[in-house]
Amino acid sequence: MAAAVLRRVRLVVLVLAVVGAAEGVETTHIKVYWHDVVSGASPTAVQVARAATTNSSATFFGAVVVIDDPLTEGPDMKNSAPVGRAQGTYISAGKDKVALLMNMNFVFQSGRYNGSTVAIMGRNEVFSAVREMAIVGGTGVFRWAQGYAQARTHTLDMKTGDATVEYNLYIKH
Repeated sequence: MAAAVLRRVRLVVLVLAVVGAAEGVETTHIKVYWHDVVSGASPTAVQVARAATTNSSATFFGAVVVIDDPLTEGPDMKNSAPVGRAQGTYISAGKDKVALLMNMNFVFQSGRYNGSTVAIMGRNEVFSAVREMAIVGGTGVFRWAQGYAQARTHTLDMKTGDATVEYNLYIKH
């Protein structure tokens, strides 16, 4: 009898914990534009390492790039309101395709999310129409964040390598 009561109490406590954890969950959608500037006098993405030997110069396999890319509300970097910065690295991890391992924080520097960050990590096959990466954490408003980011190339200058990418973040926090 006592064991049955103890099991019921444990079950009630478990149900209350699950319900309580779910009550504070908010889902947020944010759309920003990520500007990766590799050309010119003031690049926001800089290659810091490259494999000594590689079979595919077309994919840049083995290259490591450090970024501090602007994030804006719209696709035009010069005429769109700044939202923050994308800071981190991407590594060319695809031997046969241009596929990057993205590891970056979106650092929000204005508006409702000022001072908060979202951590994004995942595979980015550059020439796919839509790429999905994991949101693996965050700080501030986004503490305990999880979710996903979808990336769509808005513009890519094949001569300079500069790119503007639309990021849609779907965040539970």
